[in-house]
Amino acid sequence: MEQFYTFLQQVINGVSLGSIYALIALGYTMVYGIIKLINFAHGDIYMAGAYVGFFAITIFDMGFFPALLSSMFFCSVLGVIIERFAYKPLRNSTRIAALITAIGVSLFLEYGGMLIVTPQPRAFPNVFPQTKINFWAGNVYITNQQIVILAVTVLLMIILQYIVFRTQVGKAMRAVSFDKEAAQLMGINVDTTISATFAIGSALAGAAGVLVGIYYTSITPLMGIIPGLKAFVAAVLGGIGSIPGAAVGGLLMGIIEAMVSGYWSSTLRDAVAFGILILILIIKPSGIFGSNIREKV
Repeated sequence: MEQFYTFLQQVINGVSLGSIYALIALGYTMVYGIIKLINFAHGDIYMAGAYVGFFAITIFDMGFFPALLSSMFFCSVLGVIIERFAYKPLRNSTRIAALITAIGVSLFLEYGGMLIVTPQPRAFPNVFPQTKINFWAGNVYITNQQIVILAVTVLLMIILQYIVFRTQVGKAMRAVSFDKEAAQLMGINVDTTISATFAIGSALAGAAGVLVGIYYTSITPLMGIIPGLKAFVAAVLGGIGSIPGAAVGGLLMGIIEAMVSGYWSSTLRDAVAFGILILILIIKPSGIFGSNIREKV
């Protein structure tokens, strides 16, 4: 029975962590679905979101939800600025040029962030003093922080689904992702649609930054590198370009990581994550929900 309790506890921990990966992975997959760009700066937008949440709480004395909304707004603006000044001029260039630019933007944000906020780690304010809700005589528990992370993630995913499938912006996003030229001929403003996609994806990353702050209680200017890469693995696992795939991939990545930490060793969790990426690319490059698309050279 003890093995069952341990397994259940790791599933709860994994779903909490996977929720954060899912929010970041959604930004990767939305941008890729629209302009076929792997935006490696996305993990650093998540870092910026964590710092905006930190300053909103510590300097402006905001509560958790105003800080979360402030972070989402700042990151959406940051995402649009990056798209307009770094990616838009390269829209008709080769993919490798856009990819190198994305890496350059990522490094710019990381080391620009270090210049502004210093490289020292900062303790994220304890906005939710930890309390545990016990099950099975205390053998399994869930914290109030994990409940907040899950609730915010589910709410944001429902809102995203509504935007994508029930609004004009969402219809335009789906049309542009299907055929950009045809969408333009139908009167859709492609530039505005791409900017909206960056804004929504970056807002989700900003929310993830604040959530990871309350989960790990420590933030640094380089905190976006590994979670950003793992979220990319999650997006590939689910099928990059697929919104449900990004959500499922993020949750799976979190659960796998928790299982490796709980049953094996926490030092191996990163190696396992990138091992999964290699396996996916070998066995099923399109991911769980992706479709195989042949490209002509």
